[in-house]
Order: sequence, then C-alpha cells, then structure tokens
Amino acid sequence: MKKARLILSVLVVTTALAAFTTLSGAWKNDAPHSQLGFTVTHLGVSDVSGTFNDFEVTVNSEKENFSDAVFELTAKVASIDTRIEARDNHLKSADFFDAEKYPTIHFKSKSIKKSGKNKYKLTGDLTMHGITKSVTMDLKYRGTVVNAMSQKPTAGFQLSGTIKRSDFGIGPKFPAPMISDEVRILADGEFVR
Repeated sequence: MKKARLILSVLVVTTALAAFTTLSGAWKNDAPHSQLGFTVTHLGVSDVSGTFNDFEVTVNSEKENFSDAVFELTAKVASIDTRIEARDNHLKSADFFDAEKYPTIHFKSKSIKKSGKNKYKLTGDLTMHGITKSVTMDLKYRGTVVNAMSQKPTAGFQLSGTIKRSDFGIGPKFPAPMISDEVRILADGEFVR
C-alpha cells in the first residue's frame, strides 16, 4: 500500500512538472489564427478598419496564468491592408507611415498588472514612425487548450486599446475631423509553445 502511494505521488509530481514545463517558456503566435487590426473614424461618420498581415509576437512566461508574461511584437508596415490598394499605398507613403524609412512597428511590454479574472493591463514601449511612446492596453487571457490537430498547448489572447496617431507623427496633414486621431487597436492571437 505504501509503495502504491509512493508511485502515485511520483506520478502526480511528474505530471505536474511536465505540465508546468509545457506551459511555461516562449510562445509564438500561430499566424493563420492571429490578427493585428486597427480602426479609425473617417469624416466623423464611418469606421474604416485594416490589418497588418505580416507580424510576429513572442510571449515569454514562467507562470501558467501568464501573469508574468512579456510580450514582444514586430509588424511590417508594408503589410498594411485596408482592402483598397490605393489607400494602402497612401498609408505606406511619407504622408503616413513612411514604410520605406520606417519599415517596422515594434512593441515590447514592460509590465503586466491584473485587472480582473483573466484580464490585465499591459504596458510597454511602442515604436512607430521612428517615435517610441509608452502605451497601456487591455489584455484578456482566453485560456489554454491542447490543439487536437497538433497536440500542442495553444494559448489565446485578445489585446485592445486606443492610441493617438499624432503621438507618433503619423498623418499630420490630415486633421481629426477627416481621420480620427484616435486609433482603436484590436488584436487576437493563438500562441503555441
């Protein structure tokens, strides 16, 4: 009986350690199941949305609930997609992002603070158009499951918040009544370790 308890205890501890090892460490976004989107208001009457289609995000965490996570994102400005080629080309130009001079957008978190169940305030440095500013976004941890296809743990996150394009010198010739200064961000991602 004592031997059976000892074996059972060893199995439980080994399983727990294996699960922790599986869930901690570096996670990368699964591109087909991740999206980096933004929305602005045009002429004060309609919303126009777009995405950056080429981006990578890494999450490093040692805790199962990701409460110590560090997020790092790099997006290629040239991958901007608003479904209208002429508009995309204009956004890549020096009037807005100046993709040739500033080809990437970069974000690295500096702190993560719990704000509710599976909800956090994520603060970090955002660099766009050659300017770096501290921003705080809302982060929702949507859970971790084992993907039946890959048999790998997969974690889900949703990031949302608002930034001002004027803080980054983007589109200064276009006043807020034409294109809103506030840009709403909504990013969803699946991450695989």
